[in-house]
Amino acid sequence: MAAELVIAFLSTTGNLLVCAAVGLNRKLRTVTNYFLVSLAVADICVGLIAIPCAILTDVGLPRSNLYLCLLMLSVLIMFTQSSIFSLLAVAVERYVAIFMPFRYQILMTSRNAVLVILTTWLLAFLIGLVPLMGWHKTPPDSGYCFFVLVVDMTYMVYFNFFACVLTPLLIMFLIYARIFVTVKRQVRRIASEQQRRAAASVRREMKMATSLFLVLFLFTVCWIPLHIINCFLLLCPHCSVPLELLLTAIILSHANSAVNPFLYAYTMTAFRDTFKAIFLCCRAMGDREEANRTNPGEETHTRPEQASDP
Repeated sequence: MAAELVIAFLSTTGNLLVCAAVGLNRKLRTVTNYFLVSLAVADICVGLIAIPCAILTDVGLPRSNLYLCLLMLSVLIMFTQSSIFSLLAVAVERYVAIFMPFRYQILMTSRNAVLVILTTWLLAFLIGLVPLMGWHKTPPDSGYCFFVLVVDMTYMVYFNFFACVLTPLLIMFLIYARIFVTVKRQVRRIASEQQRRAAASVRREMKMATSLFLVLFLFTVCWIPLHIINCFLLLCPHCSVPLELLLTAIILSHANSAVNPFLYAYTMTAFRDTFKAIFLCCRAMGDREEANRTNPGEETHTRPEQASDP
């Protein structure tokens, strides 16, 4: 439980910082970053809503209320699905930027980005609410709200994992694979032609694609173990999974919501500089408040020469 609370805190504060950075720095207000903000909002919801719900259901709460139980178990699926769709939107946006540069300004407008974000969130909520629509198990007489006793593993494996998680992940890996191959070819061609400006632009695209691919790679690493365990539980219902392994996979999946802000700070200069500026501003405000508390009667006096000005 302590690890979950730490992850919830880091996820909430770190991703709030991401949203604040995009809101405060105009240079960060790009279509790519709008999708990253959508991803950050999903991770904030994991910290504020999904992890507390997971902690409650780990002890079997709520009892004797099937639909509230299903709703609490479904929220993490909703936010995870929203994260996947946000990552897919980022991959498609990068694909358009590199392979259809002349149509980019027409297709990737702020208005279209907002419409895509709203659509992805609606689809994510519908996918997450499927258990509430009837695709669930009948809970035991005890009424305890445990995930494996209430959520149908056929839904988690065949619908959620294969259709809604694995398929988008495969599409994204193919997109990034083609981007990397194409950009490397461009770098070689430009290097042979000694076009420095074009080479710098292509390298920026390569660096951005690499940073975004790392976000996707970490998401996959954090979530695939839990889905593999779900597949094992479905295909071998009489087999037992060590509790320590299951808890580790669950904590790893939740930890993914906390890692992205650190990744942005490490790989993206604009985010790193904005984070530093926010921290310095907060520190200056804190120092000012501390000085006011230390010297409550001290006032700022007007200099004589300023007072005599008309």
